[in-house]
Amino acid sequence: MSNENPHSFGEKLKRAIGVKGDFKTAIMPMINYSFANIFMGGAGYIISMYFTIFLTDVVNISLKQAGMVVMIATLWDAITDPMMGIITDRTRSRLGKHRRYLLLGIPVLFISYALLWNSYGLKDPKTSMIYFVFVYMLYKTAYTIIGVPHTAMLPELAPEYDLRTQYNSVGYLFNSAGMVPAYLIAIAVLYLFGSGSDISSASKFPFLLIGIILAAFFSFSVFVTYKKTSEPSSLDNKQEKLDIKYIIREYVLVFKNKAFRQYFFMNVFYQLSTGFYMNTKVYYIKYLAGQYSKYALYNAVAGVAEASAFPLNYALTMKFGKKRCGSIVTPLMVAGLAIGLFMQTSSGGSSFVWVALMMLSMILYPFGMSGLGFVSTNVFPDLTDVDELITGRRREGVISTFNTLIKKSIGGVMAAFVGLVLQSFGLVTGDAVKNFEAQSGQMYQQTPHAIVGVRLCVAIIPIAAALISLFLVHKFQMTKEDHTMFCAAIAAKHKYSSVSLTKEEIERIEIVSGQKFENTWLGKNNDPSKAHALDKNENGEYIILLEKEEQKKTLVN
Repeated sequence: MSNENPHSFGEKLKRAIGVKGDFKTAIMPMINYSFANIFMGGAGYIISMYFTIFLTDVVNISLKQAGMVVMIATLWDAITDPMMGIITDRTRSRLGKHRRYLLLGIPVLFISYALLWNSYGLKDPKTSMIYFVFVYMLYKTAYTIIGVPHTAMLPELAPEYDLRTQYNSVGYLFNSAGMVPAYLIAIAVLYLFGSGSDISSASKFPFLLIGIILAAFFSFSVFVTYKKTSEPSSLDNKQEKLDIKYIIREYVLVFKNKAFRQYFFMNVFYQLSTGFYMNTKVYYIKYLAGQYSKYALYNAVAGVAEASAFPLNYALTMKFGKKRCGSIVTPLMVAGLAIGLFMQTSSGGSSFVWVALMMLSMILYPFGMSGLGFVSTNVFPDLTDVDELITGRRREGVISTFNTLIKKSIGGVMAAFVGLVLQSFGLVTGDAVKNFEAQSGQMYQQTPHAIVGVRLCVAIIPIAAALISLFLVHKFQMTKEDHTMFCAAIAAKHKYSSVSLTKEEIERIEIVSGQKFENTWLGKNNDPSKAHALDKNENGEYIILLEKEEQKKTLVN
């Protein structure tokens, strides 16, 4: 029994997420691991909110050039992320396969994030574009060095099905712990040292200050995770010779996993939906709705709405499985996006009806979006166990590569594509708008064609992508019972070298993995005379044998 005060914060947090044990051994490991989520949640949030408009309205490069900055850096990601996955899986270190890379990434993170918001007085748009291409590539490298190993650690730190959801739930809270302070810092600096809601070429110093402050904030969070998290030594890690064929084969093997393929496309369309919306949102509010003075308020409301969905998503996940919350709350996301189909410019942002509709959109969209995000985040760690069932190896680094690569690549491609689409539809931004308003004394009105482009990117495409992702969530096969059986079978195979499964168990393995049982590592080289059937407790639940402590058994709850 816990000696903690039942009314203490630690005990309340344990009850809220359903964790047993004392606070030090049950909750603190989750908190220590999740500190790095402050960086991964907050840094990208500020970039999605401000980076494109910083490039177009502060640095004064075109939408097309801003899109090229993001796209080129994203292509760089496509090279570095897969290599980082291979590197972590092959690492031999007493600190473990992943942890030391967090420390190595901190100086790269600090330097790149600070430089990301400073143009050094560059005037020529082409020169500015080249500068930001290299700086953004450096930031993407920092994210890769930290993000891939951090994500890859989770299946090892939390081997059980529900424990992973609990880790991810604490990580979700720490994402908010990164987004909210980062956002408040950005807003405070813009109002104290800039012109508040009006972002223009006069906002260079406040953005420089924002970059330096947040670089220190995010770097500290990663250091805490490095310092406080531990993982087993990987000095006995044995790997094949590294060459191009090996690398290609490693990633081809990933896609033989049907569960991974389902997750991959589910996540791709989810990221497409959010990528289009987030990269258009600022132009939607500023140029379509004419309500940019309320941009800070809307983002604050959206953040609260997303956070408020967490208890519901968590409760649905723990009670009904990892995909139920997506089915229930995603329609709210679609409803929030649909408001963009008919939003009109309010008179100076003061029309009650249009302001109320925009506020409703800022509540519905993030609340509903969190459901698909929760599904994607919680499904991911279980893919490593299906991969081990097929290959016989733990390849967290290779699997986690796709998790980080999807998020960064889709976001990057969308930023580039949205810029190209909006510019091709004739959206006018930056000093061109300022100059017109200064000379004419009137508010600049975007053309109807430009408004169509904004609606396309902020509503039509995001709605279609969200619905496809929701359909793929329904198609995802693996359940909690499947995962527990897989882990029990893997443990038995490691311990006894041969495993005996029922017809029903083999059928579930083939359905989830997409492979014939005899073609998987689990099904190969089974000696009937030595084969071990899976053990169950009195409730019919699978028992997982601990490989290194043969006399002990543990039940995955």
